[in-house]
Amino acid sequence: MSIASNHAASRTARMVAALRGRASARPQPLCHDPWASALAGEEGEALADAFSPSFPAFELWMAVRTAYLDQYVHHFTTSPQDFGQVVILGAGLDTRAARLARPGVRFFEVDHPATQADKRARVDALPGYPRDAARYVACDFETEDFVTKLQAAGFEPGRAALVLWEGVVPYLSEPAIRASLRRIAHACDERTVLVFDYVGKRIATRDKLRADDERNMALLDGLGESVVFGSNDVLPMLHDEGFRHVRTVSFDEACLSLTGSYDRERMFRFQHVAIASRTACALL
Repeated sequence: MSIASNHAASRTARMVAALRGRASARPQPLCHDPWASALAGEEGEALADAFSPSFPAFELWMAVRTAYLDQYVHHFTTSPQDFGQVVILGAGLDTRAARLARPGVRFFEVDHPATQADKRARVDALPGYPRDAARYVACDFETEDFVTKLQAAGFEPGRAALVLWEGVVPYLSEPAIRASLRRIAHACDERTVLVFDYVGKRIATRDKLRADDERNMALLDGLGESVVFGSNDVLPMLHDEGFRHVRTVSFDEACLSLTGSYDRERMFRFQHVAIASRTACALL
């Protein structure tokens, strides 16, 4: 995840990496990221400590999101799907290019220049990290077209691609989300699959939130990375912008699939993953 605020590197990306690292260190981890904790650093760990008390399932939530999206990368980059391109929008401190690399598959990480420079500096200081695993695409989404920037880095719009948009949509305005959806739907191969997560409308509008949720929203506000978009049904928006085949999965459903467990108190029902494409054959 990455949302750079005021042209500074995303601090939330460091918190996310810290949680991913903690989840990876469990005896039977849902996800495995050997670099996450080192990339997070002390600041990331401190931010995770600040958020976790009012969201005890935060680490599990992050593990579920990571593992669930990893499954899509594996599925679409292996035969018979054979997607040769993976684009990670708002990549933050994502390590999928290193963890899930396959022969013949190109990974592109697109992010704000400040956050990407921070990521590359951290990677350069990390022993054993495959620095050439991804093609880095620095893009200011406010002033530059990410598809044009991707093409300059070697992205082929005529080939199928998997586009991951993890931990970003809740922090964008609806017009900005729609503009990105439109570009993906109309500038990429029709087989391209987009996967992104989003939150329910009440989270963004802060309608009757629990005290713990209010506290975490205030902490995000303090980082300059406020949640501003939520939806209870993304299908109309995806239809409007050109997608014709859509699935949505709640985090409760994803967690049940991955762990065999369900607990309403985790509050996962307000988060969802959407999978969208212009063609039916691409979707799971």
